[in-house]
Amino acid sequence: MNIVAAPPVPFELPDAAFDGVGQRPFGVYVHVPFCATRCGYCDFNTYTAGELGTSASPQSWREAMRRELEAAASLFADRAGVVPTADTVFVGGGTPSLLGGDGLTDVLNAVRACFGLTPGAEVTTESNPESTSPEFFDALLSAGFTRVSLGMQSAAPHVLRVLDRTHTPGRAVAAAREAKAAGFGHVNLDLIYGTPGERPEDLDSSLDAVLTAGVDHVSAYALIVEDGTAMARKVRRGELPMPDGDVLAARYERIDSVLSGAGLSWYEVSNWASDADAECKHNVGYWDGGDWWGAGPGAHSHVGGTRFWNVKHPARYADQLASGAFPVAGSELLTREDRHLEELMLKIRLRTGLPADVLDADERHAADQVVADGLMTFADGRFVLTDRGRLLADAVVRSIAA
Repeated sequence: MNIVAAPPVPFELPDAAFDGVGQRPFGVYVHVPFCATRCGYCDFNTYTAGELGTSASPQSWREAMRRELEAAASLFADRAGVVPTADTVFVGGGTPSLLGGDGLTDVLNAVRACFGLTPGAEVTTESNPESTSPEFFDALLSAGFTRVSLGMQSAAPHVLRVLDRTHTPGRAVAAAREAKAAGFGHVNLDLIYGTPGERPEDLDSSLDAVLTAGVDHVSAYALIVEDGTAMARKVRRGELPMPDGDVLAARYERIDSVLSGAGLSWYEVSNWASDADAECKHNVGYWDGGDWWGAGPGAHSHVGGTRFWNVKHPARYADQLASGAFPVAGSELLTREDRHLEELMLKIRLRTGLPADVLDADERHAADQVVADGLMTFADGRFVLTDRGRLLADAVVRSIAA
């Protein structure tokens, strides 16, 4: 595949973005764009070896990723007078575990060399269960990773087939146990619910497997059929039905009931943890409107109210960095109204809730009506979703922000 390099987008962060850098929490996200196969429901920025051909490789990506991190650290030093230290690091994808233990060690070493890590920093990598092993987890722990997130999705073979997932049903639980045996105190399993053909008993078997694994964190997401995916094409051709809203609601209630009964409490609408230490600090940084630098093809960043995102193709990403330019595809300066709406949208999904003092008079009146409708509670100056409200979180936001 021949990739024609587009001219770099002029990129300049405003001076105001650097105010307070080094004083605010800061995270680093690294996007690994490689996958062995493409799952039918996935619309993430990922590429198989066959799709990339000779245009890009893990080695060229790794060199470009390091260049980006070095350039980002230099930018902070020049404009803010300080390089922020990373409180959290999250390596996502794609399939980061395809890099192996040595490759992920190199990634973390690059972050450490450019930004450093605060004492006790949370360092997470996503992994496909099939590309992990006891030796892999030993290498990650030695490198300084503190948390592993495994893509399980389901314990039912026929559900995995519909999702085009390549791992065997029992491998996710085995991988979670291997990570714990290696010494990881924080292990997450991801679930997807509402897949066409999933039965209530299939969900229950998945939940049983999660509890058997003994993990301290679970993320559960309703299946969304994204435009442009293989699954969307099957739905359009009538080969698969669209996920049913009532079924999704029932599945969510079942997940929450089982996980809560096992001591895992929700702290964000789609996330449950055994205690505060088990919560994903990196994601909490997103939800709290923190700063982060996203390195890698298609990665998004946010610094001081400016959001920007990288070009998507790994070859173009590497070419722009080799030419001395930031690989930025676009950016936007968030207005006061933008930031306010995002605060409403994100904090309303958290168990800590939405502070009443961020609402204007009309929004406060609307929030009080939502409470009267039984979708939120109000206590100690914060609005918090009820169990029913969590099923209608988007509608609650629309009611308040209308």
